[in-house]
Amino acid sequence: MEPSSIEQQRKLVTELPGPNSRALHRRRSAAVAPGVSSTLPLYIRQASGAILVDVDDNALIDLGSGIAVVGVGHATPAVVDAVAGQVGRFAHTCFMVTPYEGYVAVCEALNELAPGDLPKRTALFNSGAEAVENAVKVARYATGRQAVVVFDHAYHGRTNLTMALTAKNMPYKERFGPFAPEVYRVPVSYPYRDPAGMSGAEAAGRALEQVERNVGAGNVACVLVEPIQGEGGFIVPAPGFLPALAAWCRDNDVVLAADEIQTGLCRTGDWFACDHEAVVPDLVTTAKALAGGMPLAAVTGRADLMEAVHAGGLGGTFGGNPVACAAALGALDTMHALDLAGRARRIGDAVSARLLSLAASLPAVGDVRGRGAMMAMEIVHPGTRDPDADATRRILQACHQAGVVTLSCGSYGNVIRLLPPLVIDDALLADGLEVLTGAVEDVLSPPRPPSG
Repeated sequence: MEPSSIEQQRKLVTELPGPNSRALHRRRSAAVAPGVSSTLPLYIRQASGAILVDVDDNALIDLGSGIAVVGVGHATPAVVDAVAGQVGRFAHTCFMVTPYEGYVAVCEALNELAPGDLPKRTALFNSGAEAVENAVKVARYATGRQAVVVFDHAYHGRTNLTMALTAKNMPYKERFGPFAPEVYRVPVSYPYRDPAGMSGAEAAGRALEQVERNVGAGNVACVLVEPIQGEGGFIVPAPGFLPALAAWCRDNDVVLAADEIQTGLCRTGDWFACDHEAVVPDLVTTAKALAGGMPLAAVTGRADLMEAVHAGGLGGTFGGNPVACAAALGALDTMHALDLAGRARRIGDAVSARLLSLAASLPAVGDVRGRGAMMAMEIVHPGTRDPDADATRRILQACHQAGVVTLSCGSYGNVIRLLPPLVIDDALLADGLEVLTGAVEDVLSPPRPPSG
């Protein structure tokens, strides 16, 4: 079956998981390290657009996009054609040995798209964690300083340095230390849990006062921030928080590094989430959506910073693989051609309307937040702001049983996040939201008093 022939409609033909998925799961248990977990034990055979088809022919609505990766949709023709054409020419030479045009073209495209009207340079890597590590390397090299400032609830990866940069212990850091030194954590702007009325500038001041007191501005190489936190709970900082960080970094010759791995490339309704407040970071990292499902990541930044590092100081055997670069060019072409930033804004309008309606009727929906096609709701015990991870788990389980792939996140495990492919059609999105709404109402509605 050709990917384009997959009907964009949810369809269940077996119980979930079906018999073929169960059989594969038994094979997995005997072969795969159990430290690698999966949200759903459903094994996918093919996918297209916003539909996943499992090995039992169940068609599932994908509201997770492989964690914000397939923003351009599954099996997007421009990506498929680019990958097939490139792999038939050559799959690898190592850019550090014999280079090729695709790598250069991706860098040119990112230099043009990244925030700021200033000369930029880009280097390509394999994963988001690699991109973050290399951004820190560039910042330390260019400034001659060592300290890195990060934030509560942050997530930056699973390598040793990025585990140190990540806030949440379980499951990312538990018993994996010791971690890289010279990492300092300060409070983020979290409007739902900050003191009432705290502005973004005040939240930034709270964090930066700790930096100046406990680290010293003159020791800081970079401030690393997610413009909207991803794994930490889709936390959108109050307006003014990011501009205040940027101003402090400029005043103190500190590199502002924006981790746009989950937020970047149209997801939030702009090409980059920093664009929303016209913040221009010195360095920006991208990965997830960059290559339409192929592994590719990048650090893009001010030319003077990126050119500071000596030849051979950045790179890696597979970084900027030619097949992944071809996929990226196909994905970026699709983002432009379909105006996926605009589509993300329209998705956000539809999703926020449904989630805000739930919040108005259900006190357990404590907060609705996000931007564009990166929306979430935080589930709490009614009448409090105490996280309710168990109710969150039951809502997700109900969605999964109905054939809608949804994800959780947050430091307390109580946030439901929605990351649909930006090409999802209105009818399929409405169906997914109907399933989610029903699950939320079933789990969170107060019990009715007994009749009679």
